[in-house]
Amino acid sequence: MKVRETFILVSVIIIASILGLSLIWKPILWSFIFFGPIILLGYSDVLQTKHTIKRNFPVLGHFRYILEKVRPEIMQYFVETDTEGTPINRIFRSLIYQRAKNVNDTTPFGTRINVYQNGYEWMDHSVYAKNGHDLDTSPRVLIGGKDCKQPYSASILNISAMSFGALSQNAVLAMNTGAKMGGFAHNTGEGGISPYHKKPGGDLIWQVGTGYFGCRDEQGNFCADTFQKNAALENVKMIEIKLSQGAKPGHGGILPASKNTEEIATIRHVKPFTDVHSPPGHTSFNNAEGLMQFIKQLRDLSGGKPVGFKLCVGKKQEFIDFCEAMLKTGIKPDFITVDGGEGGTGAAPVEFSNSLGMPLRDGLAFVVDTLKKYDLKKDIKVIASGKIFTGFHIARVIALGADMCNSARAMMMAVGCIQALQCNTNTCPVGVATQNKSLMKGLNVADKSVRVTNFHRETVKSFVELLAASGLSKPEELTRIHINRRVSETKVMKYSEIYPE
Repeated sequence: MKVRETFILVSVIIIASILGLSLIWKPILWSFIFFGPIILLGYSDVLQTKHTIKRNFPVLGHFRYILEKVRPEIMQYFVETDTEGTPINRIFRSLIYQRAKNVNDTTPFGTRINVYQNGYEWMDHSVYAKNGHDLDTSPRVLIGGKDCKQPYSASILNISAMSFGALSQNAVLAMNTGAKMGGFAHNTGEGGISPYHKKPGGDLIWQVGTGYFGCRDEQGNFCADTFQKNAALENVKMIEIKLSQGAKPGHGGILPASKNTEEIATIRHVKPFTDVHSPPGHTSFNNAEGLMQFIKQLRDLSGGKPVGFKLCVGKKQEFIDFCEAMLKTGIKPDFITVDGGEGGTGAAPVEFSNSLGMPLRDGLAFVVDTLKKYDLKKDIKVIASGKIFTGFHIARVIALGADMCNSARAMMMAVGCIQALQCNTNTCPVGVATQNKSLMKGLNVADKSVRVTNFHRETVKSFVELLAASGLSKPEELTRIHINRRVSETKVMKYSEIYPE
């Protein structure tokens, strides 16, 4: 029995006990002066839908908000440690919540970080700035090469890969509903297409991982028939082959038995209540040319929808091999998603998340430059994925050569994630990363889906306003020369110097 149900039971017992004892001793009724307000507060928490913590933990949940209010404000200036042990500024988290709630995201007293510390970055503005209202406030990117029969017009910012199983059904519903309302895409993650991805009708990027969940046979190999059936769904707009992910490159996915319910097992075509380990590599191909043939196979089976692959850059020669295979076979992916080694998941070994895989900006610059070297960039869109929180984060990956980007962590926060660091224990207190029905019940889909839409809209708007302030009219005009980075107390370098083409 969980806290919410326990509170209801205890409150009923208290009320019944007081009323019963009052038949013997009338003064006991005065105890309602103490218990009454607490019980009323608790029921108010259970019935409201705005705050998942208070809904799941009536009365007790208020202590979190009290501590949040009374903490020294100077703490907002310090850097915290996030799930993977890498720095994340509290200001970014506050900004995400503010935008998701559609409240004023401006702050007093100016810059809250030390502009003279190593790593500080900024954009060049122009005295000939443009009016942001005159620019396209919802830039789109058309994905689809010459062999694509159903190109997709994507938003410049979309929801990155997170599986149903890792996330709760309510979290998936909220994200997909938000994507539907906001006109952007939702990546399914490697866990397959669930009913909660399909019901709201939001655009989907179906990710096919090494476990082939949703398109596998009994031996765990790729099944063309089940793939074709799912790929034909109307809201599946793109197919992404996951070669590796930033959080644990070279390591298969992990779904603990506690999260592997009968429903999830049915969707993934695996046995329920068992640990599910997807293999580290694909069985459908074992070299660069094989990957190109697999891309063609999926494109044909899907009726010509855009097909691409996702990777965290490791051995550079392997990506060079991909480019040479594209030229040799004449088969090109419609897009490539570059994930950074700083990516996050609750299912990654610490050594993998901290010490394996190329960081996003290094990997992105390498991929873009290599594609240009082989004259392939003009035919292939590049998507950047890795800690995209703000409009400036979008700007700097666009400047490095990305066409669009995906965000996972910020979208989780938009639906209520408080970074409780319980993603892999099935005890997420806000119902985002759990299969515990009692906990996920506290996540109100109608409310949180609006927050996802709000966050997307305001962040894209911020990016467009940065473009305007720089005197630029469209994302394609952003280049590496527009971004600056302090590399020492006395030296500043432009991205064009740090990442020379």
